[in-house]
Amino acid sequence: YKIGGIGTVPVGRVETGILKPGAIVTFAPVGLTTEVKSVEMHHEQLPEAVPGDNVGFNVKNVAVKDIRRGFVAGDAKDDPPAETGVFNAQVIVLNHPGQIHAGYAPVVDCHTAHIACKWQTIVSKIDRRSGKILEESPKFVKSGDAAMVDLVPQKPMCVEAFGTYPPLGRFAVRDMRQTVAVGVIKKTEKKVVEGKMTKAAVKATG
Repeated sequence: YKIGGIGTVPVGRVETGILKPGAIVTFAPVGLTTEVKSVEMHHEQLPEAVPGDNVGFNVKNVAVKDIRRGFVAGDAKDDPPAETGVFNAQVIVLNHPGQIHAGYAPVVDCHTAHIACKWQTIVSKIDRRSGKILEESPKFVKSGDAAMVDLVPQKPMCVEAFGTYPPLGRFAVRDMRQTVAVGVIKKTEKKVVEGKMTKAAVKATG
């Protein structure tokens, strides 16, 4: 949201690491880099915010329209978040009336993002408990099956591997007003996007 005279204040939850004033952050999936002016919780300024804190953080030279629900902000210099081109996940089908084939494109809810993702390739059907491969390149999967699947977001989205950033690596698949499947992301491929830096970020990093 925007506060008159102060600027734009994104609100979110710190999932990993520490957020503090002076940090240079990149917002994904848009690749916008800026400086954090202040961090606040319940209208009090904080010297730093830690995982689990729901905070507002004031950023320089950023318009409210530049930032949307589902964006991920992270350290611009240390593994910055980026748009995900494709992600590989272990998916368990809980509740689907028919067969799921490659090309299926339901909504995926991951952290606060809510975006359709296409099942590009069903790589293998696996045993839910042991993870052993039961069938390579199955034609379809159905309720009760576990599978390794490559998914492609249909709009810009930023997700991460569960092993690196657990809160950004778990998701639910929604279709027909219910949770059809749940998944854990094993690996992601970043899409290379030319980002832009605000004047504040250029000054602070230059």
